[in-house]
Amino acid sequence: MFVHQDEPYNAETPASALAAEITPLDAFYGRNHAPIPHIDSADWRLRVEGLVDRPLELSMDDLRRLPERTVVATLQCAGNRRADLIEVRDIPGQVPWGPGAISTARWSGVSLADVLAKAGVRPEAAHIAFTGPDVSELADPPQPFGGSIPVAKATSSEVLLAWAMNDQALPTAHGAPLRVVVPGWIGARSVKWLQRISAQAEPTDNYFQTEYSILPPEADPETAGPGAGITLGPVAIHCAILRPDKDAHLASGPTEVSGFAFAGDDRTVARVDVSADHGGTWIHADLDPPENPWTWQHWRTTLNLPIGEAELIARAWDSTAAVQTESPATVWNPRGYANNAAAHLHITCHP
Repeated sequence: MFVHQDEPYNAETPASALAAEITPLDAFYGRNHAPIPHIDSADWRLRVEGLVDRPLELSMDDLRRLPERTVVATLQCAGNRRADLIEVRDIPGQVPWGPGAISTARWSGVSLADVLAKAGVRPEAAHIAFTGPDVSELADPPQPFGGSIPVAKATSSEVLLAWAMNDQALPTAHGAPLRVVVPGWIGARSVKWLQRISAQAEPTDNYFQTEYSILPPEADPETAGPGAGITLGPVAIHCAILRPDKDAHLASGPTEVSGFAFAGDDRTVARVDVSADHGGTWIHADLDPPENPWTWQHWRTTLNLPIGEAELIARAWDSTAAVQTESPATVWNPRGYANNAAAHLHITCHP
């Protein structure tokens, strides 16, 4: 793991683990805004309240009586690949994530839709809010981490309340005893150490709901109001080059280039193009089929590299024909979120 901070713990997955279809538990990225809480599952209860006909207080035993579901899903921090944006212009106070704030796991638990059906969500409820116990000092005054998603997403079959990860008990670092998993959306909406679910007419007013938004380049994050940015939800199409390494020194000639691409929401990756001549010509990479619409897809191709310095570029297209923008400069924003610019990698080739 590449650890950016010890407290709160923030660490990204190494390239070797990103190349696997399923990320090992000990290599799954960690993103936190507060110290990791340790919760006794025997005493833990989940409250379901707000615009519901039947408010609930559920134990783990209560939840396990509902049908169990398993979904393979990729989670990604909204700040993934922020380091590329920082190279364009500094972004003070933000974690300089490389391409490793993303991982894929096999999640098991209960469908959120089943829990909401048990509570009886009222017609006037348009959003489902989640709250954990991890109190962050970033908010003023400090408050627990939270977020919300629209009812339409919350009642989709893929959204889980997960108690297991890769067929093992959910680790404390990843949200035990229970966490939300919202496939295709930024990781901030998959709230960990879940304690409360609230059905409501409006999105949550939790600090982190609107903090995870894209501000205009000229905006000041310290003074921007809740409506100043575009609140983030579905992940935008992007890709990363995993092999060769950044600034690698290689032998010229045929060289394998590989990486992953992720479309987000319920889209899939349709194509990945790779160039070694500044975008003058492109080669279509071989692309793995998706496990489902909510997972990354790995790709690979072979380029005949000449002697000297070169910049490899990879860009992905999704199933709606959206394509990555050319340069990080075009998507720079003062919080450094949602970098979906094409991946650039500098290498040097010798005879």
